[in-house]
Amino acid sequence: MKTVIINGANGYVASNFVRNLLKQHYHVIALVRANKQDAEERMNNALAIMNDGENINTNNLEVYNYSLCDDDYSMDKNILKSIFSSNIDYFHFAASLKYDEKSMDEIFSTNIEGVENSIKVFSKYATTSSRFFYIGTAYSCGRLEGVFKEQFYQNEDISAFRNYYEQSKRFAENIIKGNIEKNGLNAHIIRLSQVVGNHETGITRTDYGIFDFAKRISSLATRFPNEIVRVRVDADSTQNLIPVDTVTQHLTRVVEKNSVPRIMNFVSNRSIQNSHIIETLNQILPLHLIPMKGLEWKDMNQIERLVSVGMSFTESYTSTNIHFETVRRDELLKNPETGPDEKSISEMLRYYIENNLAKKKSKKYEAA
Repeated sequence: MKTVIINGANGYVASNFVRNLLKQHYHVIALVRANKQDAEERMNNALAIMNDGENINTNNLEVYNYSLCDDDYSMDKNILKSIFSSNIDYFHFAASLKYDEKSMDEIFSTNIEGVENSIKVFSKYATTSSRFFYIGTAYSCGRLEGVFKEQFYQNEDISAFRNYYEQSKRFAENIIKGNIEKNGLNAHIIRLSQVVGNHETGITRTDYGIFDFAKRISSLATRFPNEIVRVRVDADSTQNLIPVDTVTQHLTRVVEKNSVPRIMNFVSNRSIQNSHIIETLNQILPLHLIPMKGLEWKDMNQIERLVSVGMSFTESYTSTNIHFETVRRDELLKNPETGPDEKSISEMLRYYIENNLAKKKSKKYEAA
């Protein structure tokens, strides 16, 4: 069975991918940065969370501590030679999800220099038949109007993007492009839209995107129950949301295939309107949200300004109706089911909010 190496393997999507690969009996090598916990403990904890605490067979899993931007990842050269010795698929997940200007150095270090170093390590140790997969974002499209195609786009100034995260991911794609053209790097780019929970169970373990918004609104509802709150959201705009179980199935299919397109957009075939997300939150929480496109700061009350400040990242995505090409993805996956539908998004939001509130109550009880 093929060996799959994954860096940033304890992240949300990556750990779900690791779990799925282990269930399919692949040999998985997880590269994880140690912090207060060692790398293996972090990986096992991530797997336990994603597997709802149930044991998972990790006999085919090896975990190594690594440092993304250091020479040879600060790993022993003999270990690197060993883990790259067969024809492997290497998945680069590691990324900073920060987005603001004050974090620009960290964003560019992780998302650009980290990719450059991964290519350097891969090129030094991997066999010629091994493949390098870069996990990008469909939102590297920036403020593009029209369809975001499965092709490379040139680097642009920050004004072409909503934030530095998007820009850094575009730059990283073009670093890979340069290595393909100049050095023959056997690389592929997989762009993900906003990854949400499991569309079958509703279980959601991410705080990103609409769930970050839900968390902030949930906290607000606890502090100011029964308030009517206007939010700067275009009700008719949409979110492209792809379930984490769908993503992991797609990625596993990539590993199974010998021939893979250069660039694929792993996105949902149908988007979810902001109005549905707002309506769901109104049903779950003791608060009434009113989406109002173009709501000005000067016209907001104190509570509405609190919401706006907390939406510094998500607000830039509340007026999007982005269209993504999926021709090459569909060539590989053959008319894939992508989901989610409105019902499953409502279930994810309910699960997330109920569990988020339960954690808060537990912390309060422990502190009492």
